[in-house]
Amino acid sequence: MGLSADAIRTGLDAIAAQEPGIARALTLVGYPEPRIRNRGYATMLRTIVGQQVSVAAAASMWSKLTGTLGEDIPPDLLLAADFDALRACGLSRQKQSYARSLCELVIAGEVDFDALPSDDEEAIARLTQIKGIGRWSAEIYLLFAEGRADIWPAGDLAVQVGLGKLLGMDERPSEKLTRELAEGWRPYRGAAAIFTWHCYNNAAL
Repeated sequence: MGLSADAIRTGLDAIAAQEPGIARALTLVGYPEPRIRNRGYATMLRTIVGQQVSVAAAASMWSKLTGTLGEDIPPDLLLAADFDALRACGLSRQKQSYARSLCELVIAGEVDFDALPSDDEEAIARLTQIKGIGRWSAEIYLLFAEGRADIWPAGDLAVQVGLGKLLGMDERPSEKLTRELAEGWRPYRGAAAIFTWHCYNNAAL
């Protein structure tokens, strides 16, 4: 479960009290809606399925997968499925490799979505064991599915652009600068990330 509306509001109010750019933007565009995904293996599998394809293509692949393997797509059934069966669902060789890596780690108990480390960096390290899952995907999972309050995906282009707009910068900040600029916003950086997406391409700003 992602950050609640109350948690987002509390976090942004705390940041706005020290950052005039955030305070100004809040008066213009208001608070963002929560971004929530279900916790668990299926959400991470869906992330893999959706990589580098359109939303429509990802939805089509997911529909075919659930039709073939069942709504929950049990890890053991996916591992038992042959290449051609998964190919017919739209999964490329690369996506199949990533999906099998996820399933193997789940079955081995090396990635337990019900008991990820409470430390954010340790949780990111655990998730990035999965082939094809980088830091960004791990951060998005922890923010949207677990509602971790201090996740700050500084490598996200929209976060960088949104932050630049909020702080009145002439150029999009680098990942390093994006990380540095938000250091003082702990432990509410998750709310700030959601707000940068809310402000990205917002015509009111």
